[in-house]
Amino acid sequence: MSLDHYGAEAPPAGLYQYRDQITTGIDGFGAVTDADIEAFHALGFMVIHKAIDGAGIESARGSLRDLILRRDADNIMFESAVGPGFADLPDEERLDSVRKMMPIIPFDRRLKAAAEKPELLALIERIMGEAPALSQDMALLKPPRIGREKPWHQDMAYFDFPADATVVGAWIALDEALPENGCMMVIPGSHHSGPTLHWTRRDWQICDTDVQVGRSLAIPLPPGGCLLFHCLLHHGTPPSRSNRRRWALQFHYRPHSLKPLPNSNYRMSVFGADGKDASC
Repeated sequence: MSLDHYGAEAPPAGLYQYRDQITTGIDGFGAVTDADIEAFHALGFMVIHKAIDGAGIESARGSLRDLILRRDADNIMFESAVGPGFADLPDEERLDSVRKMMPIIPFDRRLKAAAEKPELLALIERIMGEAPALSQDMALLKPPRIGREKPWHQDMAYFDFPADATVVGAWIALDEALPENGCMMVIPGSHHSGPTLHWTRRDWQICDTDVQVGRSLAIPLPPGGCLLFHCLLHHGTPPSRSNRRRWALQFHYRPHSLKPLPNSNYRMSVFGADGKDASC
């Protein structure tokens, strides 16, 4: 167990304003057309409703609950607002204090099944043009009232893969995700701009002044909804000041033939600000 090492500093006013909400989605993985895949490549994201059914939602929620309440788990990160007493929290408070768990599938076969859902893998193969391989698995939890933001970023800035590779994220809502409790927000088409410098500020993030706020879209999702997104897409989640819990699963998939780069300095040379005469 650990405490989130980033503080609870509030984001600048207006950073999570959005010009519209995308409330429609494709009805299940099997309904995705070739035109939908073309749209994914153009926009950098795709919204799937009914990605997992009610039984799957409850199974995943139960899995996460079991992991959170284990006292020997070492994959749990608590919100910084909880403070140093996180290890002694009673069970019900623990459930609404966790920020992230990673990895998750080694600990529960139900979560492994969610990451290996055949319909999901088949769709990602259509997007990539190659069989996918799971490269990262986690649970992203936004506790009521204290859930901090995840500032605007590109997921590729966290991975040791070539920056031009097609790596796809799948973000699956287990609770209703709304702007007020921290749903995903995206900037459509931003993946076409390539790597953007990231800075260590309130997280490892795109500089606030580089975020194209006027173009951002909010992606509210019902439980079982899935957002597929290109890992160069600019995205983030606002802080939650709602009384409503927001739990989600997130899996990242790479083309099966793609291997991590042996040079660990590559990622920082592309996404890091050091030495580039840049400022934030």
